[in-house]
Amino acid sequence: MPTLYLSPHPDNFQNLCVLVAARYGHQEPKVVSLLPNTELENPSFSIPKLPALEIQAGICVSGPAAVSYLLSSDALRGQGPGAGALVRQWISFADLEVAPAACAAAFSVLGVSKQNKQVNRALAELRNLLGVLDSHLKLRTYLVGEAVTLADVTVACALLLPYKYVLDQALRSSYINVTRWFLTCINQPEFQAVLGPVKLCEQALGAPPPKSASQLKKEAKKKEKLEKFQQKKEKSQQQQQGEVRNAWRENRSLTVFLFSHTHILSAFPFLPDVASPMPDSYSPQYVEAAWYPWWESQGFFKPEYGRRCVAEPNPRGIFMMCIPPPNVTGSLHLGHALTNAIQDSLTRWHRMKGETTLWNPGCDHAGIATQVVVEKKLWKEQGKTRHDLGRELFIKEVWKWKNEKGDRIYHQLKKLGSSMDWDRACFTMDPKLSRAVEEAFIRLHEEGVIYRSKRLVNWSCTLNSAISDIEVDKKELTGRTLLPVPGYKEKVEFGVLVSFAYKIEGSDAEVVVATTRIETMLGDTAVAVHPQDPRYKHLHGRSVVHPFTKRLLPILCDDFVDMEFGTGAVKITPAHDQNDYEVGLRHGLNFITIFDEDGYLINVSPPFLGMKRFDARRAVLQALKEKGLFKEVKDNPMVVPVCSRSKDVVEPLLKPQWYVRCDTMARGAAEAVRRGDLRIVPDFHLKTWFNWMDNIRDWCISRQLWWGHRIPAYFVTVNDPSVPPGEDMDGKYWVSGRSEQEAKEKAAKVFKVTADKISLRQDEDVLDTWFSSGLFPFSIFGWPNPNEDLHVFYPGTLLETGHDILFFWVARMVMLGLKLTGKLPFREVYLHAVVRDAHGRKMSKSLGNVIDPLDVITGITLEVTYYKSDYPNGIPECGTDALRFRHTSSLSCRDINLDVNRILGYRHFCNKLWNATKFAIRGLGEGFQPQTRPEPSGSESLIDRWILSRLSHAVELCDTGFQAYDFPGITTAIYNFWLYELCDVYLECLKPVFAGQDEAAIRTSRNALYTCLDAGLRLLSPFMPFVTEELFQRLPRRCPSSDPPSICVTSYPRTSLKDPSLLLRSTNAVRSLRADYNLTKTKADCE
Repeated sequence: MPTLYLSPHPDNFQNLCVLVAARYGHQEPKVVSLLPNTELENPSFSIPKLPALEIQAGICVSGPAAVSYLLSSDALRGQGPGAGALVRQWISFADLEVAPAACAAAFSVLGVSKQNKQVNRALAELRNLLGVLDSHLKLRTYLVGEAVTLADVTVACALLLPYKYVLDQALRSSYINVTRWFLTCINQPEFQAVLGPVKLCEQALGAPPPKSASQLKKEAKKKEKLEKFQQKKEKSQQQQQGEVRNAWRENRSLTVFLFSHTHILSAFPFLPDVASPMPDSYSPQYVEAAWYPWWESQGFFKPEYGRRCVAEPNPRGIFMMCIPPPNVTGSLHLGHALTNAIQDSLTRWHRMKGETTLWNPGCDHAGIATQVVVEKKLWKEQGKTRHDLGRELFIKEVWKWKNEKGDRIYHQLKKLGSSMDWDRACFTMDPKLSRAVEEAFIRLHEEGVIYRSKRLVNWSCTLNSAISDIEVDKKELTGRTLLPVPGYKEKVEFGVLVSFAYKIEGSDAEVVVATTRIETMLGDTAVAVHPQDPRYKHLHGRSVVHPFTKRLLPILCDDFVDMEFGTGAVKITPAHDQNDYEVGLRHGLNFITIFDEDGYLINVSPPFLGMKRFDARRAVLQALKEKGLFKEVKDNPMVVPVCSRSKDVVEPLLKPQWYVRCDTMARGAAEAVRRGDLRIVPDFHLKTWFNWMDNIRDWCISRQLWWGHRIPAYFVTVNDPSVPPGEDMDGKYWVSGRSEQEAKEKAAKVFKVTADKISLRQDEDVLDTWFSSGLFPFSIFGWPNPNEDLHVFYPGTLLETGHDILFFWVARMVMLGLKLTGKLPFREVYLHAVVRDAHGRKMSKSLGNVIDPLDVITGITLEVTYYKSDYPNGIPECGTDALRFRHTSSLSCRDINLDVNRILGYRHFCNKLWNATKFAIRGLGEGFQPQTRPEPSGSESLIDRWILSRLSHAVELCDTGFQAYDFPGITTAIYNFWLYELCDVYLECLKPVFAGQDEAAIRTSRNALYTCLDAGLRLLSPFMPFVTEELFQRLPRRCPSSDPPSICVTSYPRTSLKDPSLLLRSTNAVRSLRADYNLTKTKADCE
């Protein structure tokens, strides 16, 4: 591993530049802090200056430029020879020009160098360089090309000190393009990971207090003399600047002033700067960089905002929704982006309607996924397994990992603009939620709803645990296929049907059976045929002989047998197949388990005993051939169950587990929908709902893991000869309790002995994560303990999620909510579509087509081979707003095929909004004060009345669409109003009005224009919160002293047209006028 030597100063901007470059290059060198003149342990080389990188023993590269270049990615160095040359040129410019001037200015105002008396001189040099940068960035997002390069990294880090301590808001307003670019850079994830939050300078350190009028007058008199003096000293100043630059070069590793970013509370606790002129073009990262921290710091997302407490009655109602808690191990994918775009738009709409609004965030502990991640980390770093540590120490390691890495997905959700109350964020392993899980289990166990039983489960031999159905991937095969299986050097054959014969007892006749899992014949206990199959009627009641164990297998008649499949005779292995298990129960067969938890053969005769299951597959086949019983093997389409976590082939295994009895609860959930108490949207999901609820099976809730909610159940041993010893699967010998003492008292009462005769052993298993997730709507509020939040926010209003977890999560929340609280957890369920790739395929890691939404937001040059076919030039920067708008506008179908070009099109729409608003603000003029109420004055022109009617129509469509969850209808109405009506028609018609001399007409049109801008931005705000906030803040207020501070807490527009027929007549009349005057969507002829 390379070793990176840095100076010990944590805010040395050269160190920061190198570390940011390493982040982009996905490199993690060993970092060593090295004081000047320190002797190295390896005397084979010396370090002339820091930072330095020891590539291998004795080979070292030093200096920030060289080290950054080596640690960065190819993309960061510039695409192509031309871009690479420009990058190197900018690095040289930063090294020779920007850094000396930045240090000189910062050190002067900070008073940490002898230059503190030359503040004006240092600032002049810095401003001169900023002017050069501002001019270059006027029409560019980055210094070189359309993505961050090493040039941006080097120059931005060099400017860190001035932006933190020198350039206050007044100075920054003179360099809006540089400031936009700087904020864009430092808010990149790679910068954030190194720099943390960066607080911009509010008032330059060491700046003098405000000057009096007399002082200002004196300075005005001296100004002319100072200008002449400055000209005379110009040559001397240049020489002194050269001395400063040389001194900086000699001492740059020693003189960096230090401030630890860990002491900065927030990057933007104040209102972002909107007083400066608008940049020439829309930049997503510039617009989206500052608003979220400000929203959060102002408490806009809290239900308490604007009221004394959440319990205060609100005549407009309450809206409460909880997030489908993502896995703590996860990172965002486009499914998350879709879910959050829908949920956030609904949340923002309800908040703008004035309702008491809570969108509660949370995260799932993800038992299997988290344990796998930490076990891999433990093995990689320490060479140990969890068993080497023991349960207690391993759990501590998991918590350590969670505290270090677990908040990553929260930061990603904030990047999507999710307006959640983060103070109420919950983790399913938090004490509050853990108490609810424990209480739920105990109550359900005491009622007999939870019980102990030995049944077939989905077993992962690699994880040594049962897994849920949702954690089983169905791999479809068309025929013979070799698949990799963990623990096997060679691939294993699947997708074939093997036929072999069983000899009839006392006869040479035989019955041929077929199977896709030939190794399981070692556990066969019967052969089944259809009772109406004429081929086997003469064998009813007979038996066959097992060739390896000589045990007799009865020939059974059962209707489940498909006479057309194979030979019409089926081998029965009750302990390793779900259908065979049911047959075994019906006919009272023996259940012979032939695999242990690790997948090795047990309860079989040699030579198969102790073999691995798929090694036994080949051995059994060879043994059958040797006995002359093998018939044929042929291709057979089939589905192979694969564990999504371990990629192991799932093995059905008989294990004693805890189950939830679901039939009664499912009937209650189904009836709630039939009565209309619970509404499911879209209604075509009702068929799936009723099918699941009416045919539900009991739910296995125990998992053989260490990370999770340990089951509060205890196996009882009674030290009394009058009480016979119990078995593990016997539920009578299990008690549950909130503590071991409570469980002991329960056991003593059940077995009618004194407590001192009771010995307890707590179950080692943990609960299925879907169990704790099923309690989420009320456990987050502290159930079962009564409190204000539980009283106000439960039941919730809406549950919004993907239709693929309708059963795994939604149904279980409904069942558990009704059972434990007597109330539905929510009144409505909205199920959205699934995001697929450009070819309509489901996104999965195995296909390599999963795209991180942050790559769509910020843009990326993709290096993965798969993406080069779809995106040969990478993914352009689209921005959060465009991604959200695209997702919500695409919900008219069941599935959504990702089309980056469509997302990019909505970025262009944002640019249209930007330019239109910029033009409109210029048309409103300086000092414009809108009317206090948006009511027509009666003097509006025809075109004014037309645009107000179109606005009213758009408002009505949006209101109707939100109530019906018609997101395409809402987004289409907003898009058409802004693009085709406001921009293409009305703004064009206003140009001659504003150029004219009729002041009354200008004033009236300005008020109509302001109404359209104000209402149009508020209509769009739930979907595009960032750009609408930026533009809204630049508009004047109707009532500056009382209007809400942010668009996200401003009221959503409502139509003032009470008679729909008037709207229809107006619309028809205007359409006729548009046709008569050639007012098309692309051109307006208003002359």
